[in-house]
Amino acid sequence: MNVKIHSKSELIKKYNVPGPRYTSYPTVPYWDSENFTSQEWTKQVSESFKVANCKEGISLYIHLPYCESLCTYCGCNTRITVNHLVEIPYIKAVLEEWKMYKRIFGRNLKIKEIHLGGGTPTFFSPENLSGLIEGILCNSIIQEGAEFGFEAHPNNTTIEHLKMLYELGFKRLSLGIQDFDSKVQEVVNRKQSYEQVKNLTFLAREIGYTSINFDLIYGLPSQNLSSIVDTIKKVTILKPDRISFYSYAHIPWIKPGQRKFTEEDLPKDEIKRQLYETGRRMLEEVGYREIGMDHFALPSDSLYKALVDGTLHRNFMGYTSCHTSTLIGLGCSAISDTWTAFAQNIKTVENYIREVKNGHLPLLKGHILTNEDIRLRKHILNIMCRMETSWEEASLPLMDGIIKRLASMQADGLLTISKNNIKIIDACRPFIRNACMAFDEKLYIKKTESTIFSKVI
Repeated sequence: MNVKIHSKSELIKKYNVPGPRYTSYPTVPYWDSENFTSQEWTKQVSESFKVANCKEGISLYIHLPYCESLCTYCGCNTRITVNHLVEIPYIKAVLEEWKMYKRIFGRNLKIKEIHLGGGTPTFFSPENLSGLIEGILCNSIIQEGAEFGFEAHPNNTTIEHLKMLYELGFKRLSLGIQDFDSKVQEVVNRKQSYEQVKNLTFLAREIGYTSINFDLIYGLPSQNLSSIVDTIKKVTILKPDRISFYSYAHIPWIKPGQRKFTEEDLPKDEIKRQLYETGRRMLEEVGYREIGMDHFALPSDSLYKALVDGTLHRNFMGYTSCHTSTLIGLGCSAISDTWTAFAQNIKTVENYIREVKNGHLPLLKGHILTNEDIRLRKHILNIMCRMETSWEEASLPLMDGIIKRLASMQADGLLTISKNNIKIIDACRPFIRNACMAFDEKLYIKKTESTIFSKVI
């Protein structure tokens, strides 16, 4: 097959289409919730736990949705309030939900990973967060090498937060920065100074945190090349262990807060990609290594080591070096994953608390994976984590259609296809999601006329 020659701008124009971010397969819009029941979910959780707890322990994601102000770029499930009286009722509900799962699990529960996300976890006072974590860890075993981390807003994370969480086993900290440019910060309503971030970073290191992540976003309104260059320069001075450098997802039909600006305020496709490529080059020049899509790490960090030894994994929280086959999501909108099934909690705080008070797992929807789902999920994870995937002869009927969908990418020199292997070349990194889409049977079977995903590049 002759390889077509395209400039990068032509490739971006061709492949910059709406597509999933593949933190799961099947993706949430294509879950078969009609055949999902609380009873079936309980069965899946019980069976998954028996295997995972013996081998590795389980992971917990705790969603803490409250923020004092709305960041207009944000696509997360949040509740905006300055009323901190909401903290204790919410924490009580999360702990009640956890008790329901503990009744399913039984004794000798081993915890390998905890991540606090949001929202803004440090919206909660240190005392209330302490009560939450102590309640979670009560009568549980912390596995050797466990990784506990939390997301923090530089404006409201105090030394008391850092010390208390460190004493409870948290060694990972993720700071939401996005961009240091004041004009960009004004538009997206995410304001924090470089000095604030610098002081918090140094303080966390003094206390003993071993891995600090910075969240950055490219493609934001009013963002340009000079703002990205300035931001990356400041980031590299502080030298976080990990960096998440995400593409802004413009989904105003889902997140009305994004209607504060329009697509006319956003960097156009080729310029947007230039922002990423410039940032990537600057990060690599000072020693960072690109991890899959949108992530960077220093060679000393466990994320890079996981990439090298082939244990890198991706889930609803992004790339992780700490893979367990049972991930339980607690709190409103949180998603759980048993490898063979997914479940998402009710999204609104009031309904979530009400359902828990009534003694029910607060489930909104879910999906039980078929054998084909599991096979396709493995391929998509391989593409995202290892940039290649292989299959046995028995899988050929399934692969025939996928190979046909990838023919254009092969012709464009973005990947190679052999008898039982697909390998992404490094130049294809901007288009990894396009390769994953070729494996997404549900995306092709259940086409919809409405736009449900942001663009992939």
